[in-house]
Amino acid sequence: MNLCASELNLTVDGVDHLRDVSATFRPGRLHAVIGRTMAGKTTLLRVLAGLQKVDSGTLTRSGVDFLRTPVWQRDTAMVYQQFINYPHLNVFDNVAFPLKRAGLPREEIRDRVRDSLAAVSLTGFERRRPAQLSGGQQQRVAVARALARRAGVLLLDEPLANLDYKLREQLREEFKTLFSDQGDTVVIYTTTEPAEAMMLGDEVTVMDEGRILQTGTPQEVFERPATTTVASIVNDPPMNLFPGRIEGGQVTVAGFQATHASAHLAGLADGAYRFGLRATDVGLAAAGVEGEVTFVEISGSETFVHVAVGETPFVVQIEGIYNIGIKDPVRLRLRPERLFAFDAQGVLVRPPSCEPASTEGH
Repeated sequence: MNLCASELNLTVDGVDHLRDVSATFRPGRLHAVIGRTMAGKTTLLRVLAGLQKVDSGTLTRSGVDFLRTPVWQRDTAMVYQQFINYPHLNVFDNVAFPLKRAGLPREEIRDRVRDSLAAVSLTGFERRRPAQLSGGQQQRVAVARALARRAGVLLLDEPLANLDYKLREQLREEFKTLFSDQGDTVVIYTTTEPAEAMMLGDEVTVMDEGRILQTGTPQEVFERPATTTVASIVNDPPMNLFPGRIEGGQVTVAGFQATHASAHLAGLADGAYRFGLRATDVGLAAAGVEGEVTFVEISGSETFVHVAVGETPFVVQIEGIYNIGIKDPVRLRLRPERLFAFDAQGVLVRPPSCEPASTEGH
């Protein structure tokens, strides 16, 4: 029952939309696909749904060639970023529409619609029109319509992207339970948000410029990002990346004085590296290397301070709200035991642990 893609390629006007994409999507698990805008996430879903042809590659499920299977025979359901509902139909009829088109018995349609609306907490809203619903409720209708089909493959293309922050948080919690209980259905969920991918995904696939860069559990991808690109994509704000050197057991990075290498960096050959450090592992301190504030963001109960140390930018994530001005001088401290070490090609060679990272397959 796995959905297996192998070496899918699609080029449009000389631009690679998919490049050598190979992946196995298993039922009973929520597969989160994360990437920046234009990473190829939506294109991949469209190919899986049969809405987009590829130049080469294979796509199979249970031995069936999906690429040669018409859209209406693929047993797939898709939820889009935009709220796609029929404005002239009430909630019940919106959810029932594909079931009626399929010619299902009236009683089965009623039961499926009832169960799907209950799953998305819309019981009692059957007679309302989409215009009488909030944005979050309209998206729930779209999800209910997809669930009612009981398709073998459920595709969700950034379904929370157009909702406000608080509503996104609420629906994430609900979706985690809802989509982890789909039995034999293959569920694939795309997002640009690291927190969403890590919270929802049983397995996370990282895409960039049409390629799959890494696949693993949320913990594996977060704690052992295969490359600097992955490290930037799966962290919010993106991981601080900066040049540095290891010489004789000493580490020098981005204007910071040489310090004794932490245990996890021991054994690395002397030379130049690219180091990474999350915003939570950089702090403001009375003593440290001096920098200048270039930008300040306040997000809820956190402050993100952007600091330039010479030509090297850093982002510092601080709990609480701080009154810091642009161009203010500040001093930064780093947590060397939290440094990620990447080679000149941007491939991870040592995460913050005592064991070397495996880069097999990357």
